[in-house]
Amino acid sequence: MAKACAVHILVASKDEAEQLKKQLDKGASFTQLAKKHSICPSAKRGGDLGEFRRGDMVKAFDQVVFQKPVLQVHGPVKTQFGFHLIKTLYRS
Repeated sequence: MAKACAVHILVASKDEAEQLKKQLDKGASFTQLAKKHSICPSAKRGGDLGEFRRGDMVKAFDQVVFQKPVLQVHGPVKTQFGFHLIKTLYRS
């Protein structure tokens, strides 16, 4: 079973996610932005979701984590929770 580890920033609006992505593209700290802006409980860990298996997350999130390039920020990705910026740290 495929496993991965990812960090994310969850916000309520696409506009906010796009603004945060611009900051990340300019070299801002993913961890610091997650702690400051993410509305997910993982914010206190800098957006760290730990290791999880394929199928543990909602489909749109899973597709990014298990199909897109590792160590790049992807998004905004819309789910029922809001808009995510997702960075997969590793897959195995």
